Amino acid sequence: MTASTTQESIVGNLHRLAETAPDAIAITCGDESITRGELDRRSSRLARAYQERGVTPGSIVGILLPNSIEFLAAEIAVWKCGASPLPLSVQQPPRERDAIIALAEPSLVVGATEEQSAGFPSVPPGFEPESALSDDFVDAGAAAVWKVTMSGGSTGRPKLIVAEQPALRPTTEGFARLLGMSDDGTAVITGPLFHNAPFLSSICALTVGARVVLMPRFEAEETLRLIDRYRADWLYVVPTMMSRIARLPEEVRARYDIDSLNVVMHMAAPCPEWLKREWISWLGDRIWEVYAATEVQAVTLVTGEQWLEKPGTVGRPIIGELRILDGDGRAVEAGEVGELWMRRGPGLSAPYRYIGAEAKIGDDGWESVGDLGRIDEDGYLFLADRESDMFVVGGANVYPAEIENALSEHPLVRSAVVIGLPHEDLGSVPHALVELADEVSDDELREFLGERLTRYKIPRTFERVDGQIRDDAGKVRRAQLRAERVGG
Repeated sequence: MTASTTQESIVGNLHRLAETAPDAIAITCGDESITRGELDRRSSRLARAYQERGVTPGSIVGILLPNSIEFLAAEIAVWKCGASPLPLSVQQPPRERDAIIALAEPSLVVGATEEQSAGFPSVPPGFEPESALSDDFVDAGAAAVWKVTMSGGSTGRPKLIVAEQPALRPTTEGFARLLGMSDDGTAVITGPLFHNAPFLSSICALTVGARVVLMPRFEAEETLRLIDRYRADWLYVVPTMMSRIARLPEEVRARYDIDSLNVVMHMAAPCPEWLKREWISWLGDRIWEVYAATEVQAVTLVTGEQWLEKPGTVGRPIIGELRILDGDGRAVEAGEVGELWMRRGPGLSAPYRYIGAEAKIGDDGWESVGDLGRIDEDGYLFLADRESDMFVVGGANVYPAEIENALSEHPLVRSAVVIGLPHEDLGSVPHALVELADEVSDDELREFLGERLTRYKIPRTFERVDGQIRDDAGKVRRAQLRAERVGG
């Protein structure tokens, strides 16, 4: 990387790519596509309109839009203003969204009505700048904070994660290389852009000149069709999506040629072992998995072949360091489960800061986000669950992910979430919420699980749920589900 490009802004890089190949397709979403040149001009005009409405360098701009070219054009326009984009969920209840916006104190909320912007300036969905505004390239300078991400789904308390890296080309290009993206390739993005992984993947792909094929909403067969049609070489999925694709009838899967794929990247939620094996059997070493918190203190990576050697692992660190401590803060033996702590390296500062929360920081820069796991003698990380999700049944620790993974093997279980409910004698007992493809009795589910789990881990009760339990990013609000059922 030359000295001239090490300080090139994200938008400067996109502008250079647009000048090099203005007619190359940058983004496709549904039936709509936009070229690099069109995207550069559209985002420049938007940037000037945002500046007229008070967006200044260093400010935060909320983006409340569904997956669309409009979203990505707005994001690029925010960077052209020298500001930091904050993706907001279009699915979030108004009260929670208002709390996030109030924390951010944005200079503008894009895609919001006055009622949706919590009293801050806004422009509505479908906003078009005045035609008199210039579409010449504009760059107010790289923002010191390249993105701000919302959080709070697991704890119920809103917080913002502020990425402390500047909006420069190396910030996103570095991630693109780690994720296995290729120059001028095609990346299919299946998840909602208000989640960090799809948001990050999209801009990383654009950074290296890849075409982004963005799904308005995930559909299993449509994913395969898009890979086939656009000869995609990179795919982002989460385990829920992987399960739905894997359960398509064989004749449906056989209709599509997906041999163009070089990398199938999955993350964001634990992947059941049976599902991982099925995908590796199908596509081999092309199945990659990344583990990282949104805060990105450390990152692990594992390929398909590596996983087969260490079934269940999420890999070894490619960024930062890991260690496992017990409840008293002491290092545990290799292979023993404890709390996972991460850091970038000795003497290095954290790559983020919070708004609305305090980090859990130990000595020498080590931090924890509450995940539990173990590290084997070869340095491979195996996750157990989140500390906040674990519950105790008669003195024994129970990890919901283990039960959920076992339930997901049943051919009629589309998705499952397990929570602990209070019990007079045992303290807690497992309760399963299941999304089913067809009717299955409780006894049949218990019998199925009895072949896979110790007796005390088998749910005492099952609750049928209509519609998705997990969102399109594979996330679930377990604390909220529990509170709704125990009146908390």
